[in-house]
Amino acid sequence: MAPSGMVKLACVVLMCMVVTAPHAQAAVTCGTVLTSLQPCLGYLRSGGAVPLPCCNGVKSLYSAAKTTADRQTACNCLKSASGQVGGINPGYASSLPKSCGVNIPYKISPSTDCAKVK
Repeated sequence: MAPSGMVKLACVVLMCMVVTAPHAQAAVTCGTVLTSLQPCLGYLRSGGAVPLPCCNGVKSLYSAAKTTADRQTACNCLKSASGQVGGINPGYASSLPKSCGVNIPYKISPSTDCAKVK
C-alpha cells in the first residue's frame, strides 16, 4: 500500500475508534451521593453540630461533581433520597453546604428544579 493509502487507512481507523468509543460516564452516581452523605443523617434529622465525617462527605461530593451532568445527577439523587428517608429537616438540609464551607449555586430543597442546575 502506498504511504498516502496508509495515512488514509489510519485516519479511517481513528475515526471509527472515536465514533464507537463509549460515551463518558458521569463521575457522580446516586450511590456516590448516598455514601458521601450517609454520615449526615443524624444532623439532617436533629441538627446540632455538623459531624466532621459529614462535612468530609459534602466536600468530597462537591469535588466529584465537576460537570453539569454530575451536579444534576447529585441534585436528583438528593431529591429522591429525601422522599425516601424520613425525618429530614429541610432547613438543616439547605444549610448543610454552607455549614461545611462549600458554596453551591443552588438551594438544597425538594422544590429545586434539577434540570436548571448548572
